[in-house]
Amino acid sequence: MSPSSLSIRPIKVDHITIKSTRPFAEVRQKLETNAPKLDVRIVEALRKGDQAWAADYEQNGPKLSIFSQRDHGSLLEIFGRPRNAIQYDIGNPLTASTMTRHRLAAGLYAPLRVVLYEDDHGRAVFEYDRPSSFFGQYGDEHVTKIGEYLGATLEAVLRDAAE
Repeated sequence: MSPSSLSIRPIKVDHITIKSTRPFAEVRQKLETNAPKLDVRIVEALRKGDQAWAADYEQNGPKLSIFSQRDHGSLLEIFGRPRNAIQYDIGNPLTASTMTRHRLAAGLYAPLRVVLYEDDHGRAVFEYDRPSSFFGQYGDEHVTKIGEYLGATLEAVLRDAAE
């Protein structure tokens, strides 16, 4: 018998595009204001089991934070045409820990990925996959509900930045 196994199961994922009439730079700035860079102290508080700090963060901290970002547009410099395109990892460590408590494999999708890019007319566009569509694959009502919450929260933050 082999010491490992492989299984493949297709899942349906809903892809979402939010187009703005506003310029890329304005939308980027508003997104980065609405979803600030992750305060790494929350990660340390969770690691230490500091429930008081975590409760305060849940009450007073941002609903979503930017864990990291990558400048994908600069990669096109090799073709002589750099573009405005940023890929973000966005989420909430408290939400992620609640979800992965029920299903560790859900950590594959935490934080969520979002790309913001400038279209050919200079307007900003967000694209991402609906969280509930991939978290639903686990068949766990807790994880599915968190996916629905994340989807609604992410959509609200992105729409606000785009408007």
